[in-house]
Amino acid sequence: MSTTTTMAELNGLIGTELGTSDWYDVTQEHVNLFADATGDHQWIHIDVERATKESPFGGPIAHGYLTLSLLVPLFGQVLLVTDTVMGVNYGLNKVRFPSPVPVGSRVRLTATLTGVEEITGGKQLTFSCVIEREGGDKPVCIAEPVYRYYGG
Repeated sequence: MSTTTTMAELNGLIGTELGTSDWYDVTQEHVNLFADATGDHQWIHIDVERATKESPFGGPIAHGYLTLSLLVPLFGQVLLVTDTVMGVNYGLNKVRFPSPVPVGSRVRLTATLTGVEEITGGKQLTFSCVIEREGGDKPVCIAEPVYRYYGG
């Protein structure tokens, strides 16, 4: 489920759940590539044998920031504003990681539009996003991203 809309229609969507992304597979390869890209090679992420033996999670887990970075591909499946020429990530108001993401998990995002502000050349949008793990009892990430969309 996703929402396709225009810049003019955004204000009318405040408070609306926009949709839910497809499931995304979190693989060890993805975790290792993220570790290489960020320099975060903590054993709970990349050492499968040690994480299986010593971690309280029973195996390797994804980095919290890897989980947060999934906002980008997953959010793109939830909202399409057809008359924008550009969108930029403006920041985050809040981020929490209530539950870990074990490698091999599947996650998906649900987003709700919570605010729209006029800015020069476009609109600033605030969202409430929840990333859940398939079979999990708590979200793995709760975030309030702020994006700026510019019209043509």
